[in-house]
Amino acid sequence: MTLSNYAEDAVLNSLFGKTSAFGVLASAPALYIELSTADPTEDGSGSTPPVGNGYARVSTVAADWNVAASGVTSNANAIQFPAATGAWGTITHFAVYDAVTAGNMIFYGTLAAAKAFISGDTPLFAAGDLTFTAD
Repeated sequence: MTLSNYAEDAVLNSLFGKTSAFGVLASAPALYIELSTADPTEDGSGSTPPVGNGYARVSTVAADWNVAASGVTSNANAIQFPAATGAWGTITHFAVYDAVTAGNMIFYGTLAAAKAFISGDTPLFAAGDLTFTAD
């Protein structure tokens, strides 16, 4: 089964809090961006976020995301993590969750370039850096 273009946009817009899907009113979940030193894999079991040293998932709101078009959405605003207060390891992946800790992984992806974060580094995804596709 393949989603239609309409359904792709509706699902993305609902998940990212832009509109309700298919006329069903529901609140979009709060979404939290996680950094990972390993591939989260489709079931989320491989996610390995940094521990300590000021690391925490970053929350986003609906205004942080663009309206989906042609089955694609992206972050409308920069998403910035707090400065690392120690080493976070080499970050290779990111994931989007519906909770500040634990929760359900919604999306995940590989960074264009791995980066070792040390004390004082401040991870940032510029507007448009995180792109999500429903197909």
